Amino acid sequence: MTPMPADEFAKKIGAGLLSFPVTHFTGGYEFDEGPYREHIEWLLMHQPAGLFAAGGTGEFFSLTLEEFSRVVSAAVQQTGGRVPVVAGCGYGTAIAKQFARAAETAGADGILLLPPYLLNSEPAGIVAHVEAVCASTGLGVIFYNRDNAILNEDALERLCARCPNLVGFKDGYGDIELMTRIYARLGDRLTYVGGLPTAETFALPYLEMGVTTYSSAIFNFLPQFAQNFYAAVRRRDHDEVFKQLREFVLPYIAIRNRRKGYAVSIVKAGMRAIGRPAGPVRTPLVDLDESETDALTKLIAGRS
Repeated sequence: MTPMPADEFAKKIGAGLLSFPVTHFTGGYEFDEGPYREHIEWLLMHQPAGLFAAGGTGEFFSLTLEEFSRVVSAAVQQTGGRVPVVAGCGYGTAIAKQFARAAETAGADGILLLPPYLLNSEPAGIVAHVEAVCASTGLGVIFYNRDNAILNEDALERLCARCPNLVGFKDGYGDIELMTRIYARLGDRLTYVGGLPTAETFALPYLEMGVTTYSSAIFNFLPQFAQNFYAAVRRRDHDEVFKQLREFVLPYIAIRNRRKGYAVSIVKAGMRAIGRPAGPVRTPLVDLDESETDALTKLIAGRS
């Protein structure tokens, strides 16, 4: 399968709201492909601009390379070219290159390069890491700026000059000044994606800095709400955005913030709440407890 040209991939990713599907597991924590495919098909009915398969919300960090290939391949086959499929990618450089090549073999249209495992390193090391991964694949690459992989505008400018397939920048760091400097320097050279959890909270101010899209985990269980919220952001309807923030997003975040790792766990709890269970999260994550699940279910019932 011929990869989508990187510039075309970037344009499509920036054209609308992005969905971050969970990865379905059985009660025995095995990849459950049938329900996963059904979920992808349901999401596509609500017209996302792209799908992130085996990304952060898809528990990339818990998947073996073989499982990762199966998840990405299932997403690609089910999507059938209707929207771009972006695969997660990460760990140290050698392993990240393996995941990038596996994503390309599975038919993905691009990769989301997550921070390297554990290490805190110098910017020069991160630059070398990103350059090596970009050189290992013909796919378009989105760099995820967060945690232990933070680059400034100077480093990104050097990478953009060296890596023509580095076409996206996803911000999970939240430094407004840094984001402004990056956009002022690089402008339309990159497609900018909001990546702070929960992205809806930051969507309106980030739009003013050139971030035209974001990946919505809420899309998993309330896709129409997610699209309506995104539409309000794009038309800069402040009253509607803040109404939905007060009534749903901020109470949702309050539940999410009760435990570490709940940014993923709460999405699978949301899936159970709407009658589309995706199985448990894998350790080291833990699922919501009964009282938290009840609170989320009541909150979602008001939006369905």
